[in-house]
Amino acid sequence: MNNNIKKTVTYFLVGISSALCTIGVYNYVNKDFLAEKNNYTNYNHFASSTNPQSNITLPDLTTASEESVHAVVSIKNLSSSSGNGAMGQMDPFDFFFGFPNKKDNREKENNEPTERGQGSGVIIASDGYIVTNNHVIEGAEKLEVVLNNQEKYIATVVGSDKSTDIALLKIDAKNLPFLKFLDSDKIKVGEWVLAVGNPFGLNSTVTAGIVSAKGRSIDILRNNSDSPIESFIQTDAAINPGNSGGALVNVNSDLVGINTAIQSPTGSYSGYGFAVPSNLVKKIVEDIKQYGVVQRGFIGINGLDLSNEQLVKSYNQTNKTSFSLTQGVLITGLTEDGGAIEAGLEKHDIITKVEGKPIKSFSMLTFIVGNKRPGDVVAVTVLRKNKEKTYNITLRDKKGKTKIRTKSDLSVSEKLGAEFKDLTAYQKQRFGIDHGVIVINLTGGKLTEIGIQENFIILKVNDKKIVNSKDIEEFLKNFKGNVSVNYVDNYGRVYTGGFNLD
Repeated sequence: MNNNIKKTVTYFLVGISSALCTIGVYNYVNKDFLAEKNNYTNYNHFASSTNPQSNITLPDLTTASEESVHAVVSIKNLSSSSGNGAMGQMDPFDFFFGFPNKKDNREKENNEPTERGQGSGVIIASDGYIVTNNHVIEGAEKLEVVLNNQEKYIATVVGSDKSTDIALLKIDAKNLPFLKFLDSDKIKVGEWVLAVGNPFGLNSTVTAGIVSAKGRSIDILRNNSDSPIESFIQTDAAINPGNSGGALVNVNSDLVGINTAIQSPTGSYSGYGFAVPSNLVKKIVEDIKQYGVVQRGFIGINGLDLSNEQLVKSYNQTNKTSFSLTQGVLITGLTEDGGAIEAGLEKHDIITKVEGKPIKSFSMLTFIVGNKRPGDVVAVTVLRKNKEKTYNITLRDKKGKTKIRTKSDLSVSEKLGAEFKDLTAYQKQRFGIDHGVIVINLTGGKLTEIGIQENFIILKVNDKKIVNSKDIEEFLKNFKGNVSVNYVDNYGRVYTGGFNLD
């Protein structure tokens, strides 16, 4: 019995000692762990914009948002016809242009204009001048502008330019809030920007992002113009249908660009939007206000973008040349009446600089030169046989002229955006007609607006039969007002369209 008591006491003492020993070792080992845990906890913070540990503060975008929304308007494109032009063709911008709303049958029976689509615009002067995209206002019979305070106005089109997709409107109002143009050359990749507009008809919507690239060409304007200028500012600020024509502003609410397009497989935002740089927009606006038409200077060359691997490879294979992938523009041809050939440039010269600015791509070349006017002299540096040489080139317009022209100087063909050719006997027989002219060299103008394409046949203008290619010029010379056009498409179907000629 005594031995059993001794054993029990011994086991009890051993157990107590082991427990005390374990607790001591645990505390000793865990001391550093707890200290490390406490240090780690210090790195956990609320998701606020200011980190007291690093003193890094994200920009305050509230002031820019509040100021810019008052200068951005909603624009409703009202038209009696649906779609683009008389034939209802799909506009490549329809994925970015606001979707039309359904109207009741009473409106349609009364033949009142219905809403074809909705976009945005930016007030750039207190007396009612508004910048938007050309594709927002194209084909409209009526343009309704709604301010941020819900006041409504009917806008008139002062002028537009398909090459840049920019249009200038005017409403009868005063003392309006407006945005000032920023020198877009100064904006840097990585800067914060805001996209302000009316996506999906949601007024005064602001999204934020950064400038993710500059000088982007996405080949979206090629169908609208034979000489497009594409050097977009790329941003990851969310842009959606209805944002067309809206503002891209910096943190100081200065106008950086006009939102124009998105890159998306669905038509909705999926990563990147594109805006026309403010410097180009400002130049277009100044031309329209001062001259009535955009003044565009040309060097007088055909060029190949040497930064495009696929184009360089194709050119080398076709022409049996060995040009390398690099930066710059290869001259593949020169126009007879252009400034380049007159100044001494040659085929296969590589343009490396314009006005001292490095030319990295063809889009950059067209952007810099597109900001100039006929008659301007630019310094163009080329690489020829591994030696650089600079030439002073006098820019010309498409007609090879150096003189500034106003709207009154334009020919009828220029206003209509096409040239015309007499019908052959076979064509008359095929379509069963005895008069008309064929539309050729369509460049985007009044005829494009009503759905006319190349090789369509114009039968009548204002109910007058068109017999030869000179008739249209004769009938519409010095004419101002509404024009009615009867035309035949490639399948022999006859349509009627109309536009205003001023």
